[in-house]
Amino acid sequence: MAAVTARAEGAGIAPGDPHTAPRDADSGEELLVLWELVQTAHVASRAFRATFAAAGLGPTQFGVLACLADGDDLTKTQLAHALMVRPQSIDPLVESLIRAGLVARDGPARRGQAAGISITPLGLDRLAAARPLVSRLNAPERLGLETGEIAPLVRHLRGIRDRLTRDGEFDEGL
Repeated sequence: MAAVTARAEGAGIAPGDPHTAPRDADSGEELLVLWELVQTAHVASRAFRATFAAAGLGPTQFGVLACLADGDDLTKTQLAHALMVRPQSIDPLVESLIRAGLVARDGPARRGQAAGISITPLGLDRLAAARPLVSRLNAPERLGLETGEIAPLVRHLRGIRDRLTRDGEFDEGL
């Protein structure tokens, strides 16, 4: 029972361990950046779902179309990697986009052979309708930020994401 309690209380991490989250100097609150990101992601996800619904898309559908918009044909595996989703979730997504006429498979889907996926003119139109809505959602004043704060924040978030996904998994050596 004591081992379970120790794990529940922080896996034996001693107070002041240099590998723990910092505390706010004024309140003493532990500053949990990743938890704040998770909570913010929930709110942002709801806003994106509502925004994309106005354009007749879902967030991941938008991501697929945005990935394909530059003219490169990507395989389902490449799309899954680009969107940071599990490869298993791409199959139904791509199939739904094909049925909707938003993307096309370049050649037949055959076992052992990856077919490229490309965006259709209808997909480009739907993406063009969604982009201004997404831009509006990301406006600095909507986020409560100054314009000059956006680029550093995006760089920090990308850096965190890159660190957490290095070599495909969280770096346990932290």
